[in-house]
Amino acid sequence: MPDPESLTLDSVSLLLVWTAIAVYLLAFVAYAVDLAQRSVRRDEPQRVPALVTAGGADTPSAGDERAELNEVRARPGQRQRLLWARIGTVLTGFAFIFHLAGTIGRGLAAERVPWANMYEFALTGTLLIVAVYLAVLRRYDLRFLGSFLIGMVALLLGGATLAFYVEVTPLMDPLKSVWLVIHVFVASLGTALFAISCGLSATQLLQSRRERRAAAQGEDTQAARSGYLRTLPTADTLESLAYRFAIVGFIFWTFTLIAGSIWANDSWGRYWGFDTKEVWTFVIWVLYAGYIHARATRGWRGTRSAWLSIIGFTAVLFNFTIVNMFFKGLHAYSGLS
Repeated sequence: MPDPESLTLDSVSLLLVWTAIAVYLLAFVAYAVDLAQRSVRRDEPQRVPALVTAGGADTPSAGDERAELNEVRARPGQRQRLLWARIGTVLTGFAFIFHLAGTIGRGLAAERVPWANMYEFALTGTLLIVAVYLAVLRRYDLRFLGSFLIGMVALLLGGATLAFYVEVTPLMDPLKSVWLVIHVFVASLGTALFAISCGLSATQLLQSRRERRAAAQGEDTQAARSGYLRTLPTADTLESLAYRFAIVGFIFWTFTLIAGSIWANDSWGRYWGFDTKEVWTFVIWVLYAGYIHARATRGWRGTRSAWLSIIGFTAVLFNFTIVNMFFKGLHAYSGLS
């Protein structure tokens, strides 16, 4: 047992992070059990009634896209009482508390914001993914994404802690700027929104495939027995939700690109220099701009736009991992030797 006097803020932070990872894994198991139980349900899916707005009934016949989203928008007490999904959400909340405490501890140990290297960016980025997920649950019942998102968070956070952890070190001169606080935080927030959009798009592809099979067999879409997908929103509803999250994430990513250019001018005397990190940030912006444009054009709705969303988030992960680790450039702040 370690001597309490030898514990530092950083070591306490690391202990809290590992505790969070363990609880995230338990939450992942609970969400996975929930999906397994949904797959054997024989009753009809419980649809959430459409909310009534001040302007009258919000129904699909009104032609308003918001009507579709009412299927997953719930008031307190209206959600399906899925025990294991609720357990997964409670465990996610506890893990988030440990995760937040570990992130704050790292910041206090470093006496700065905790996102100056790859380990710290993973720490903060995954924290924001969970924060956005928990916040969104208050409006939309997206607990069916829990196994995807929380599993991904546990994998990324655990991998980053094993592979990217470094001792607290002083900031390099270019990082001693207020733009470190703004630029990286906004990029992390955009990444969190893209992660949720990706999860919805992946689910949309599965749901779309199921609906096509049901239509080909002449079955009712909701009555077809196709496992847990039968209890989830339609492919069109999932696509609308993914699109909304991608738009908000795209706004934050646009600001990230602009803020990065301003910071580059302050640090290196030029706004753009085709550095690898700059190029990939722009590539991600182009991918999501293409996705949003494709979704707004009727001919590109459905499967093709969903794949663009997934490819966009894959590029985000590639930018964080491969580009930071193996590409040389002015943005060599991974902290790895």
